[in-house]
Amino acid sequence: MGGTVAREGAAGSRARLVRGPGLLLVWLYGVMSVGAVSRSAYQIATEYDRAPLAYTLSAVAAVVYAFITYTLVRGGERARRAALVCCAAELVGVLVVGTWTLIEPSAFPDATVWSAFGRGYLFIPVLLPVTGIAWLRGSRRS
Repeated sequence: MGGTVAREGAAGSRARLVRGPGLLLVWLYGVMSVGAVSRSAYQIATEYDRAPLAYTLSAVAAVVYAFITYTLVRGGERARRAALVCCAAELVGVLVVGTWTLIEPSAFPDATVWSAFGRGYLFIPVLLPVTGIAWLRGSRRS
């Protein structure tokens, strides 16, 4: 009987990350995962020699998006902390790559997901980690 209550409590704490704005974050990170995986897989498979740095960075973005999606769906305090660290790392990546692509465009013969702070993706790549960090920090208190 006590095990059932413990499991229900754990499920309740996990569910809180995907309620309200958390559900929108899961959806957006899921869409970005699919987009970045599709884009990077195609580019790496067909034209890697043209812009290896850009395509590798897009693949890194895809892994980051997929991991954050997974942790948000998984829920729980440990997953929340992992997602928070990953969102912070993602934000640093977007800012570094975004700045790099503007300062030295010749290093990027083709765009990455994070080029120009995600301009090709309606700036979602720079807004998403900021929103994710805010949500994840607030969800700890709720």
